[in-house]
Amino acid sequence: MSVAVSEVVASDIALPGDTALGQHGLRSREKLARIPVKIVPAPAGGALPKPPWLRARPLMSTTIEEVAKVLREHRLHSVCEEAMCPNIGECFAQRTATFMIMGGLCTRRCPFCDVAHGRPEPLDADEPEHLAAAVAALGLRHVVITSVDRDDLRDGGAAHFAQCIEQVRKRVPGIGVEILTPDFRGRIERALDALSAAWPDVFNHNIETVPSLYRAARPGADYRGSLDLLARAKQAHSALVTKSGLMVGLGETDEELRATLGDLREHGVEVLTIGQYLASSRYHLPVRRYLHPDEFAALREAGLAMGFREVVAGPLVRSSYHAAQTAEAARAEV
Repeated sequence: MSVAVSEVVASDIALPGDTALGQHGLRSREKLARIPVKIVPAPAGGALPKPPWLRARPLMSTTIEEVAKVLREHRLHSVCEEAMCPNIGECFAQRTATFMIMGGLCTRRCPFCDVAHGRPEPLDADEPEHLAAAVAALGLRHVVITSVDRDDLRDGGAAHFAQCIEQVRKRVPGIGVEILTPDFRGRIERALDALSAAWPDVFNHNIETVPSLYRAARPGADYRGSLDLLARAKQAHSALVTKSGLMVGLGETDEELRATLGDLREHGVEVLTIGQYLASSRYHLPVRRYLHPDEFAALREAGLAMGFREVVAGPLVRSSYHAAQTAEAARAEV
């Protein structure tokens, strides 16, 4: 599973590993100690300074507490909390959240992400019903469901996704359902077969970065495999809106970015999000450059010219940012 994260004040001490529900895993320095491409921690004060346009909206503590209370009552994780998303204040203020199913511990150690790594617990058979109850309690009209990577499961957790979709639709008829899935590496056929029991409206899988950076940024993942998953999902269920996301600022070139946009279009992807990569700590992959808002606007125009139905691009854009509006815009282009 893969998500972009916000910068925090770095410390020489590894960040706490506890998830919002008290599961203990590895984060930061401990999590990234065993990855193929080692990261040399930036010296104190050695990171690129943030530009003035990179400012998240102030957190609205009352609303955050209300939404977090609903999540805790139903024993649910959100990627907003676990991945330290910079938009948590804005999204929670709109009573939206991206639910993270199958626990808070990921089986991979991606060095751009600070979701905790560890040995996952068995699946919670009651989670689909708990998720549906939380969606109803929040009054959502469009829900985004993601997960940690579950390489320990034969189908990567796809059947659990389908059960969650089924229960949400049963509880909230007419709701839009978007899933942001892992790559199901080595399990694509089995995973898509399991998902056929309850297809979502939007199938999202993040390509994350350009192929030259995969070994460093996505150990355990495969660029062509991710493209194949997106194409095969659309082939299996043509009514799906297919979506993907890119981080920028990891060291990719403009030419590589545009080539990746072309690859996504060639594989039938219809919606794209592009956002600035931000490091969770000095032990994570460093930010190599900050793109100006005008550069994001140019990437959006380039993507639309290639034939994407919708491209959402900006410094703080993340995979699920304004997901409901983006899905509506994509359908309007049909």
